[in-house]
Amino acid sequence: MEALDLLLNRRSIAKLIAPAPEGKALENIIRAGLRAPDHAGLTPWKFVISQGEGLQKLADILVNAAQSESREEAVIEKLKKAPFRAPMVVTVIAKVKQHEKVPPLEQYLSAGCAAQAMQLAACAQGFQGFWRSGEWMFHPQVHKAFGLEAGDEIVGFLYLGTPDCSPMKVPDRDLSQFVEFM
Repeated sequence: MEALDLLLNRRSIAKLIAPAPEGKALENIIRAGLRAPDHAGLTPWKFVISQGEGLQKLADILVNAAQSESREEAVIEKLKKAPFRAPMVVTVIAKVKQHEKVPPLEQYLSAGCAAQAMQLAACAQGFQGFWRSGEWMFHPQVHKAFGLEAGDEIVGFLYLGTPDCSPMKVPDRDLSQFVEFM
């Protein structure tokens, strides 16, 4: 797939089935994430890949966080199923490092760029995915389960797999609504 075509037509696809990326395809996805903009070469990222039994471990982490707040059963049931919406979930973590010239915000943005690069690399190889966020990525119990330290943040859960449907058409947007020249 041509790079510009990929960038201009990328859409999240929520209906994903096996197979998930593996071998060289998965390595390419990880390497693409490692090429994200990275001021001072801090590599402020960590990628935790859940698949197979790992999806159940991720579900357990989310459910335990919800149960610690005595959330209603409907929320807990939804969290039990959430990781199984794809055969692979990559938890993208910003591992913030103290640096006089690179503030934490820049490192969070870098980790976000890594997630986007990974999603694009998956698409370029015939896979698809979607980037999920939400309140649970900020929950202290979820942070503890992933071994996050002060300042670290989960920037998202990247669901990856084989598309089980065709993507919707990319909306045509009026560029003048988003661009200003000075």
